[in-house]
Amino acid sequence: MAAGGNFFEDFRLGQVLEHGPPRTITTGDAALYTALYGSRFAPQCADTAAKALGLHRAPLDDLLVFHMVFGKSVPDISLNAVANLGYAQGRFLKPVYPGVTIAAASKVIGLKENANRQTGVVYVETTGRDDTGEAILTYVRWVMVRKRDPESVVSPATVPDLAANVAPADLKVPAPDIVRLPAALGGEGPAFADLKAGGRIDHGDGMTVEEAEHMLATRLYHNTARVHFNQHAEAKGRFGKRIVYGGHVISIARALSFNGLATAWFIAGINGGRHVNPCFAGDTVYAWTQVLETHTHPASPGTGLLRLRTIATKDHPCSEFPGPGASGTYPPYVILDLDYWAAMARH
Repeated sequence: MAAGGNFFEDFRLGQVLEHGPPRTITTGDAALYTALYGSRFAPQCADTAAKALGLHRAPLDDLLVFHMVFGKSVPDISLNAVANLGYAQGRFLKPVYPGVTIAAASKVIGLKENANRQTGVVYVETTGRDDTGEAILTYVRWVMVRKRDPESVVSPATVPDLAANVAPADLKVPAPDIVRLPAALGGEGPAFADLKAGGRIDHGDGMTVEEAEHMLATRLYHNTARVHFNQHAEAKGRFGKRIVYGGHVISIARALSFNGLATAWFIAGINGGRHVNPCFAGDTVYAWTQVLETHTHPASPGTGLLRLRTIATKDHPCSEFPGPGASGTYPPYVILDLDYWAAMARH
């Protein structure tokens, strides 16, 4: 990592950045994650539920793993970022358990200077690995990064061709035997057959973002982006205050989605995502979800796959299912548009 973080000019197409230090994720991290978001999905909450699905114990929440891998990349990729713009081609490759040490690396797959010459967009493919060297997570993200010198000459633009979604056949089965759990083990909720493409679910509850909590969460993930912490600097910035890490909003929305999607136990992939407006401490987050597609996993007839689109808002309940307008622009109270795959028992 360059002193003070990398600027747009420091990135090269094909460059591989190893993100240190590695991080051992403990049961303490898992407990803190639960305290921050209150996620209630059964296999991640209870060993008994996980064992009923063929796992040897409760795995870590998929998004806790995502944030830990993401946070590893921040000092090298986005310390000088203006904004994290989007995600694509995310795949959760295996369950991760407390005690596993993760490491992460990113490959630069695209670079594009912006017309104002003040910033550029960096595309990276990030891979998280466990202490055996096996990949546990891979995803693409693109981020707008400041230039050190607006007049510096940079390489011609290269923008990667990204898939619109991860194909069902490319998703990994999160558990060897996904069966419908008894209600006492967290199986009470919609059956796969009840979740039809086109259906919409208002998750009802709201969760207010507290200043201390969003900063605690971001520190937990070793995310060092200045925009989340330094009020002295951000008071002079665009918004005049710290911005909440977008992943914090994703985790809140996922926790809220338990209301209506309690049996969508695992996140299998991320097709795309945008943080379309900023979130700040004091905002109350609401969410709703639309079922886009349903599939049977090609290699696991017992696994149902749901392609879901979750929209999160701030200070705006979702009973009327707000989203982008006909022009593709979002109301200012919409803060997240996330397209992802979830896995659950098919029967």
